[in-house]
Formats: sequence, C-alpha cells, structure tokens
Amino acid sequence: MAVRVILSGLAALGMVLAVGCTKKEAAPMPPRPPVPVTATKAESRDVPLYIDEIGRTVPSELVNITPQVAGQIMSRSFTDGQTLTKGQQLFVIDERPYQAKVAEAEANVMQAKAQLELTQADYNRIKKAFGVQAASQEDLDTKQAALDTSNAQVKVTAAALDTAKLNLSYCTISSPINGRAGQRLVDVGNVVKANETNLLTVQNVAPLYVDFTITERDLPAVRKLSDAGELQSLISLPQTPDVTRTGPLTFIDSSVQPGAGRIRMQATLPNADHYLWPGQFVNVRLVLQTLKGAVVVPYAATQMGQKGAYVYIVKADSTAEQRPITMGQRQGLDVVIEKGVDAGETVILTGQMSVTPGGPVSVVQPVALPPGSGAPESPADVVTPQPENTPATGPAPTGGAQ
Repeated sequence: MAVRVILSGLAALGMVLAVGCTKKEAAPMPPRPPVPVTATKAESRDVPLYIDEIGRTVPSELVNITPQVAGQIMSRSFTDGQTLTKGQQLFVIDERPYQAKVAEAEANVMQAKAQLELTQADYNRIKKAFGVQAASQEDLDTKQAALDTSNAQVKVTAAALDTAKLNLSYCTISSPINGRAGQRLVDVGNVVKANETNLLTVQNVAPLYVDFTITERDLPAVRKLSDAGELQSLISLPQTPDVTRTGPLTFIDSSVQPGAGRIRMQATLPNADHYLWPGQFVNVRLVLQTLKGAVVVPYAATQMGQKGAYVYIVKADSTAEQRPITMGQRQGLDVVIEKGVDAGETVILTGQMSVTPGGPVSVVQPVALPPGSGAPESPADVVTPQPENTPATGPAPTGGAQ
C-alpha cells in the first residue's frame, strides 16, 4: 500500500515537471531591437552622361628658334621664362659683316646701272646710223645683245642687294609667336651656325591643347555629337578634381590606332590665366549629353551580393527592404540608379552589415564631431537621442564589483 502511494506521488511530480518544461519552451521570444542606421533620400536631378579619360596638355604652338645667318651673338633682350609677344626682339647677331655685304651689293648695283646707261647710248647711236644705212644689221644686233646683257646685270645686282639686306635683317631675331620663353640655350658671345644652332624654345599656352584617346566603341556617339557641335570637355588636375576648365572638342583623328582600338582626340582650352601648363597629365571628362531627372543616391549606400547590386530601403513601418538595383554612371560621390529605386525613397547609408531584410531599423543622425575629427563610419559611432531623465536601456554591465 505504501509503495503504491509513493509511485502515485512520483507520477504526479513528473507531470508537474513536464508541464513546467512545456510552458518554458513555448515562451515567446523577445522582439529584436531595431538596428541603428543612417539614411538619406534618393534625389532626382539632371546629371551628365560622360566619358572619362586621361589626357596630356600640349602647347597650341611650339617654335624652336634657330638663326638664319651665322655669326656671334652680340645681345639678348629677354629673360628665361618671360612671356613674349609676336615680333619681340630676342637676340642680335653681329651685323657688321652683313652691313658690308649690303654696301658691296649697293656698289654693284650702281656699277651695273652705269654700264646700262653706256650700253643704251651705244645702242641708240647704232640704231640711228642703221636708219640711214650707215651701220649694218650685224652692228645693230651686237649692240642689242649688249643692251640686254646690261639690263640683266642690273637685275642680278639688285637681287644680290635684296639678299644682302635680308641677311642683315636676320641678324635681329624676334619671336614669331605670342608665347612663353623657355630656358635660353646660348649666351652672348657664342658663335652660332645658320639653321643649325638651337637658341630658344617658345610655346604658346593660351590657348592650350589637351590630347587624349577614347575607345572605338564610343566613337559613333562622339562623332554624331561632334558633328552637331555640342561636345564639351571638362579638364581638371588629379590633385584638384573639383577645379575644372571647359573647352570644346576640336579634333578627331582620321583612323583608329592599330592594335590599340583607340582614337586620338584633342580639346582646346582658352587657358587665359595659364592655370594649366604644357606636359601635364589631366583628367578629361567628355560630356556626351545631360540625363534629365535621374535618380541619384550616394554610392556608399550601394552593396554587392551574389545576385548583383542592391540597396536597403527604409519602409514606412521602419523595416528594411532589400532592393536589387541597376547602377548607371558615378557622379562624384553619388551614383545614378537606372532601375530599382524611386526619387524620394529612403535608402540606408551606413549600418547595412547589421541589417536583415524585413528587420526593424532605427534611423539616427551622425554624431556631431569637431571639425577635422572625421565622420562616423559605422552605426557604432552614432547614438540615439534619449529623453531627459530617462536612463538608456541596454544589457547590464559585466565584471567589476557586485
């Protein structure tokens, strides 16, 4: 009898324990706290469609100054690096030998003219005598030939005089273009050779050319827009990409480069302030057209998964929706979204690593940091404002004194 009572008690105790365990397992899970994220609105604005390339600046005009006559450099009238105007004097070569040549040529002209006068008088006498049959036809022909020779000699000496004067003028060397002088290659006292010795290089940097290439795939669109006269290029230095200069596309090469599949292009910049210098590498953005009303989001909001690019959208119920997207061109720190996001929708900017599709999120503002201290990089660096006199919730601290 006692054994039966004990067994009944144990059975009752087991049922109680079983009921207790069942109730514990069926207890509801606490809701997941919202994930703190930062977010921004997708914008709609006009953006350019463009081709980005690397180019190099070249002068619009470049002249290597060489003397056209030989001699000793007597003077220099410029400083290295000086801005020059067309016709400005640069060097003077010793003029004395060429002045002597001019004087000699002038004397030869005078002599030839005197001989011409004498020959003309002889011809006139023979012609008069021939008219009264006092001279033969042979005598007249001889004097005619002498007269023609004297006329030719006058022309020869006159041409020699012109050459001598031209050589004398070459002793003064002037800049043939507007431009900037390079470093001189000879000094006063050097003897230079005609058409051989390099004296100086002058480059015109206003306007300035920018040489670059594009792929043959982009050529049809560029040619079409270029024929309509609508293509503009934006030029900037790599170290200052926000400072741009604008100039039209002025040259498309006549053939594709063999083996490279690229076509040489050239843009022209006014460069009146000499901001750019020949030989610099520059960023070239060839603007093809303007895309009206494009949807734009920060590039940092985009993520890449196994199925392609996506963003997280904050829905009206404060949950996150994973949205596949088709991205267009970058626009600085932003990117065009061709498909997947509408203007005005809220996209998550930071904190995506902790977000799950359909999970709750809490949009917070970045912590205001002192200038120069940097921007928050993750949700751990942002805080949710708390009402006054309300303690912040969170797990109890561990460790330390109890």
